Amino acid sequence: MLSPFRGFMDLQSEMDRMFDEAFGNLTRRGERRRTQGVWAPAMDMLSEDGDLVIRAELPGVKREDVDISLSNGVLTISGSTKAEREEKSGGYYLRERRSGSFRRSVTLPEGVDESKVKARFEDGVLEVRVQGAAVIEEPKRIQIEGPDNE
Repeated sequence: MLSPFRGFMDLQSEMDRMFDEAFGNLTRRGERRRTQGVWAPAMDMLSEDGDLVIRAELPGVKREDVDISLSNGVLTISGSTKAEREEKSGGYYLRERRSGSFRRSVTLPEGVDESKVKARFEDGVLEVRVQGAAVIEEPKRIQIEGPDNE
C-alpha cells in the first residue's frame, strides 16, 4: 500500500535543501546546523522525445560511488564523494580533504515501467532516462447529454 505522505517527504527534503542553500544551515534559533558532509547535487528534469530525462551534476564523483534505486515510484540517487588536494609551493604547504554524501529523490509519473529506466554516467553528469514517461496523453472528452441531443 502506498503511503499518503509519499510525495510529502520528498517535498520536505527538497524545501530543507533550498532553505539551507539560501540561509546557510541556520536553525530556528539562529545557530548553525551541523551538516558537514551533506551535499545536494543540482538536478534537471526535462522531456526528450517522450522520455523523462533526469540529469544530476556530480563533479568529482566516481561512477562506482553512485547508487540509483527505484521503489514504489520514487527514484532515488544517492552516493558519496571524497576529494583530497595537496599543494606545495613558495614556502607553504596546503592539504585539504573533503568528503560527504548526497541523496535526491524524484517521484515518477504513475504507471512507469521500471524495466524502461536506464542510467548513464559521463564527465561528472548522471543521466537517468525513463522511457515513455513524458508522453502527454490528451484527456478524453466526454459528451454532455441534455434535452437538445435526444
